[in-house]
Parts: sequence; structure tokens; C-alpha cells
Amino acid sequence: MSVTPQQIRRALARAERGAALDEAEAAALLAATGEQLDALCTAAARVRDAGLVAAGRPGVVTYSPKVFIPITRLCRDRCHYCTFVETPGQAAREGREPYLSPDEILDIAAQGAKLGCLEALFTLGDRPEDRWPEAREWLDSRGYDSTIAYIRAMAVRVLEETGLLPHLNPGVMSWEELNRLKPVSPSMGMMLETTSRRLFETKGEAHHGSPDKDPAVRLRVLEDAGRLSVPFTSGLLVGIGETLEERAETIFALRANARRYGALQEVIVQNFRAKPDTAMRHTDDLDLDEYRAAIAVTRIVLGPKMRIQAPPNLVSLEECTALLGAGVDDWGGVSPLTPDHVNPERPWPSLERLRALTAASGLELRPRLTVHPEYVVQGEPWLDPRVSGHVAALADEDGLAKVGVRAEGLPWQEPDGGFASVGRTDLHESIDTEGRTNDRRDDFDTVYGSWDEVSSAAAEVADQDRPSGPAAEPQSLRRDQTPLRSRGSASGPVGRDESAALAAAEADPGNLTDEHALTLMTAEGDLLDEVIRLADALRKEVVGDEVTYVVNRNINFTNVCYVGCRFCAFAQRRTDADAYSLSLDQVADRAEEAWHLGASEVCMQGGIDPELPGTAYFDLAAAVKTRVPEMHVHAFSPMEIVNGSSRTGLSFEDFLIKARESGLDTIPGTAAEILDDEVRWILTKGKLPTATWIEIVSTAHKVGIRSSSTMMYGHVDNPRHWVQHLRVLSRIQDETGGFTEFVPLPFVHTSSPIYLAGVARPGPTLRDNLAVHAMARIMLHGRIDNIQTSWVKLGTEGTRAMLNAGANDLGGTLMEETISRMAGSEHGSAKTVEELVEVGAGINRPVRERTTLYGVPIKRT
Repeated sequence: MSVTPQQIRRALARAERGAALDEAEAAALLAATGEQLDALCTAAARVRDAGLVAAGRPGVVTYSPKVFIPITRLCRDRCHYCTFVETPGQAAREGREPYLSPDEILDIAAQGAKLGCLEALFTLGDRPEDRWPEAREWLDSRGYDSTIAYIRAMAVRVLEETGLLPHLNPGVMSWEELNRLKPVSPSMGMMLETTSRRLFETKGEAHHGSPDKDPAVRLRVLEDAGRLSVPFTSGLLVGIGETLEERAETIFALRANARRYGALQEVIVQNFRAKPDTAMRHTDDLDLDEYRAAIAVTRIVLGPKMRIQAPPNLVSLEECTALLGAGVDDWGGVSPLTPDHVNPERPWPSLERLRALTAASGLELRPRLTVHPEYVVQGEPWLDPRVSGHVAALADEDGLAKVGVRAEGLPWQEPDGGFASVGRTDLHESIDTEGRTNDRRDDFDTVYGSWDEVSSAAAEVADQDRPSGPAAEPQSLRRDQTPLRSRGSASGPVGRDESAALAAAEADPGNLTDEHALTLMTAEGDLLDEVIRLADALRKEVVGDEVTYVVNRNINFTNVCYVGCRFCAFAQRRTDADAYSLSLDQVADRAEEAWHLGASEVCMQGGIDPELPGTAYFDLAAAVKTRVPEMHVHAFSPMEIVNGSSRTGLSFEDFLIKARESGLDTIPGTAAEILDDEVRWILTKGKLPTATWIEIVSTAHKVGIRSSSTMMYGHVDNPRHWVQHLRVLSRIQDETGGFTEFVPLPFVHTSSPIYLAGVARPGPTLRDNLAVHAMARIMLHGRIDNIQTSWVKLGTEGTRAMLNAGANDLGGTLMEETISRMAGSEHGSAKTVEELVEVGAGINRPVRERTTLYGVPIKRT
């Protein structure tokens, strides 16, 4: 990039007056030198200073007293500048095993605690077991299924035996792995380094041959950390061959992530240093002026709230002063015990000298914890309750390290009190029967992330793969609820392509092509009538005319939840007036009462309360079975199973087996929403990704736990998403045969945050509802026999219309149903058997009771 002085001058003028920069302007400023660079740094320092004032600690620069624990130097990547990584042969020649042993890890941590350290930084290579058989053999011989499992276990040991706070840097992690590590680590990290695909894809460049340095993969890790509210450290590595434009793009990618989720606690701007015996040993070190410009631009672009870190050992002490002048407000980890294992040739400056040079710049140096003060003060959802006590033992009231504090081991365990009733515990007294006491949470503007970012993402999804023709967006967004049959043929006679799609559905309904399925899913007028006719005929062929229902009770045992689903009006914070949690006795009481009223099933689901022990799910199932052994326990969404798995440390399979042994019979296939991640991440902030939902329900089926399946539609989605969702369910059913039913769930918009924020549509139309129910019957033909319609969301007349469009089941009597009611459903939260019978009678269909698995209930004496 050729940058002119005029371009730098114009961009600098904007930066000096606080105007937002774009990528081109940032790239121009990265080339600043001389007086322009000095002016840029002055502007950046002003932004830094304003941020520290706003944070309540004016003039305070922080560092983390830590030890560096190199868990393993093995790695599957081949970065061209790295001297940290070694081969198993090199380790063996120097007398080292593939991994540090537990005793070695604890010895380093204990020595660090004696010297006043508060953080244990776990450094290691990416997934060494995927490349090196020696790593896999070492883990297997000690009972660990992965490196992630080993560092999780070691993090617990460090917490319990030394009190140091683990900061985990295992490289690229999946959503599941981040979720698994959050209960044992207050913070985690992974350098983005660069968004340059050129450096990754081009032979001879810095990241070629390193699968974990794919920028898209690393950005996904940052996204997942944000969705899970993990305080996360990232940054850019400057001088590895990237252009100024690529450097600017990296800075803006970090800014986008920080704005979207608020989980990026600090950004490291690290300068490249050439090392002997590497492929980049002849590459020049990054020039100081270029480094200052990178820091200053990062500070200005990311703004006053971001903490900007520069490693003090990769420059001279005199140069550290220049970095402070460029807007740095954190020195990162400084160790009195261990070297920087990634840059062992660069020793740490003494704290005394670092404090002195910081003071010479008019700033005060203070120690912090591995998790930055803002997250310490806020607590949930950033800190898991299992580590919040460890953090609190070391933190002062401002979230920094207590003066003179020493780390001491504390038990790592379930939150105190176990499964206990909290808040208002009588459901009927705690929740207004008309719905929530307020239409939005007090933290509405922050808990869900940036609504501007959500709205932008929703617009992108709405523009992708939009169906064309008469059934496109105007019809799908229509608010006219007049029955389609009374409108006449809105789209005219059935055309040739439509006839072909209809003929294909009649010939082989369960195996339509995507385009034929989409044609029918977007049907209007005469074509929709034909789709409904076919669905109704298939229903009659498969299950006959009987309409079924189950006598059940919904027990939403807690509404405390910190996931941040943007469609949910049910979730509360523990301190909210409408928050409640039931005790085990209260849950058992409700189950026993339901049994005496004729119920054969209880359906239990609750919020993801960070203070709920993972074993609580086992306790809930056992409490019901102990009180009412014959009751069918249909409980725990895939999201709750993820939560229980991460808290107990059990795999999904082991958790499900333990739950089954405790009394769980089947699981609801909720938390599915739309099985497309682009849509899911608009609807939810931290919920499980599609692949994890699939893994959990498939695993449940394989261990003998059947499930329902669901789809929530009519929000930011479009008909193509509905078709693909049904495709996913079909593939799972082909593999496992474990689904008992499919339940289409129309989006209830009334109190939904994503609707109140102006992002989502106000629910599906009658056309949408008819098409989804009918196409579910058609596309799932031969796989899932039972299509359930929700009287809670559709009311009596809407339910009857769906029963004539392929549905055959009414779901349950419920007795109480809090989630839909709090979302604004207008159709009640319970029905008597007589009322359900009347629903069927209104369309001349017989109605009978069923069990959860669609058997005939045993008569009771």
C-alpha cells in the first residue's frame, strides 16, 4: 500500500477530533512516522486516559503477577517463527515427557504462589495428540481423552492446591471445549494474530501448513467465547509479513467481536522478533515506530473501554516508555519465577524498574488478576460460580488484586447450598398471571450484546437465499390472518414447476429435492390447498383419524438464566423480582399432585442458572421417581444437558447415562430453534451450536433415551431455513430412529426481546403455520409419524386448522406452562381433557389419551 502524507494528515485530523475511523484511514495511520506519529500517539494516549477515568482508576496501568506453565511443547502446527514448539524426539533427548506431569505443574504453581503470583498461565501447542502418537499414548495411559481434558483436570488441581487463577491458552477450541473449561478458569485466551488468508494459504508464508492458524477458525473461537461470556484475551502479532491493509483488517475484526459480545477483555499488540533456527530467522524485527503506530491505531479504533497490552520484555526499558505514550494501559503477565517460554531469550524486566518507568510517564502500576476488573465486579455471567469464590478471595472492591494478598488453595466444588429453593418459590405467586411485570429486563441494553450488530446480521440472513416468485417475502411477512381458503387463489392456478413439485411429493413425499420442498413450503392459494390435502391424506394413512394427547404437567423448575437468548422473555437474573427456583421437594410435590390428577408425564425444563449444580439434573429426575415411581420423566433440553455435562465434567454420553439411571426417561428436543448457525446466533447469544444439538440428541438416542424434535419459526428466518431444518431432523432419524414426534413452534413475539428491539418479525402468519405443519408431515413421512400442534401458541381454531393440515397430536394438558405465557401467549397455560376432546370434536375427529411414547396408558385402579 502506498500511503501519501495527505492521506495520513486527513486520517490524523479525524482521529484527533474523535471521529470514527474506517479501515482505509486506519491503514494510512499505520504508516505514520515522525511528527505525525507523535501526534497519533498523543491522540491514542488521550483515549487511553479517558478510558481509565471512566473505569474509575485514572492513571492506573496494570499487570498480572503470574507463572508460565508450559503444559506441553508439542503442537500440530508449523508456524515459521516459533521456537516454543518441539518434537517428541527433541523432548526425549532432553529428558522430557510429552507433557508436564501433575507434580511438575503443581510445583511451578506452588512456587509462584509463594512469590506473590496470582495467575497460572497454561501455555501449550494446539492439539498435539492429533499429530503425535506419543502425545496420544501419554494421555491415554493416564486416562485423559484429550489435551483439553488434561488441562481441565490440572486447572482444578491448581485452584484447589495453590489458589492461583488459571488462564488457559490451549489454542483453537470448540464451543463445547470453551464451555467445558469455563467452570475451571476465570479467563482464557488465543491470539488472533492476523486475518490475512494470504499468510495462511501461500507456501512459504508465516502460517502456511498450520491448520489452527486459519483466520476463519480463529475468528470462530473468538465468536464462541463471546457467546459463552468468557472473558477472553486476544490480539495481533505485528510484523510477520502482513500488509498495512491486513493489519488494519485484523484490528477491525477484533473491534467487531468486542462490540458484538463484550467478552474481549484485552487486546495484545505483540511485535515480531526473529529467532534463530526458524524459517523466518532472516526477517527483520519490527521497527519501533511501526510498532508504536500499530499500538496507537489499535487503541483509537478499539476505543477507551478496551485494555491494550504490550509485552514489556520484547522491547527495551526505554522503548517501554514509548509504548505507554502510544496508549498502552496493561503490561500483561510478568513473572518473578518463570521465563516467557515463547520468547525465552527475552527476560522479564524487574517489577521495580517497570514500576519506575511507568511512574516516570505519570502513571501508576498496580497488579490485577487474570480476569480484568470490569468482569470481576460484574460477576455473572462472566464468572462461573465454581471459580467466583477463588476470584473473590484475591480481588479488592474495584476488581484489582488486593494489596498484599497471597493465593491459597480453595475447594473447587458445586455452589454452596447444592440444589436449594431460591427467590420466590411459589410459582403461582411469583409470576403475574398476565405475564411479566415488566416488558424488558433492566439490563436489556447489555445482556444480549449489541442490538445494532444483531440487526445487521439479521438483515444479512434475510437477504440470503430468499425464495423468489409470488411466494417470496411480501407474502411470508404478511400480517393478514384471514384463512387462506377464504382469500381465493392468491397466486393463481398451479404452474408447471409447482405441478412438478406436487407430483414429486405425491410419488415420494419423504425424499423431495430441496427446490421441490421449497416450492411447496412457499405455496399460496391453490397450491397450498393441494399441499394441505396431501398432508392430511398422509396423516390419515399413517396414524388414522384419532387425535392424541398426553396428560402431563410442565414444571419449569427455575427461570434464572444467563444464556442471553434474544427471543426469550422467560429468563431472569437471580436478583430480578420475577425470579424463582423450586426446591426438590416442591418439584416432587408438583409431580405427585399431577399423578393424582391423572398425569402420566412430567416435563421439566429450566433456565441455565450458573449456580445450579450439574448434579441437580440427576437430583430432579430422582426426586420425581422416588415420589412417583410410575411417572414418565420427560426432561432437560439439549442446552441443559450441555450445562450439566460441563459442570460435572462428564461427557455427553456419560451424563445422559447417569441421568437415565437417575430416572430420566426421554428428553425434549427443544433448544433447536432453527438448526442453522447463522440464524441461531441471531436468536441467541450463548446457546449451543447446531452441531452440538445434533450430537446430544443423537447420543441420547444411541443410549436408549428417545426425544421429541422441534422447530421455532417465524422470527428472522425464511422458508429455506425451514426446509433445511427438516432435512437435518430426517438425517438424524435415519441414523437413530429416536424421535417420537415433531413439534412446530410458532414464534410468540409479544414480550420477546428480539422483537422489542425491532429485529424480528411479529411471528408467523396463518399461511406460514399451515405450510410448516403440512410440509413437516410430507417431508418427515416414513420417518416421524407424529406431528404435534401447539394449542398454547395457536389457540383452538388455529389448532384445528393444523389438525386438518397434517398434524395428529395436541401435546399435553400441561397444567402449568410458564415459558410461553411469559412470552405473551394469549391461549392459556393449561387445558382439561374435556377441552382437548372438544378441540377434536369441532372437526369431527375422535380424541384419545396416549403415553409419552404414543402407547395406551395403563388404567389405574
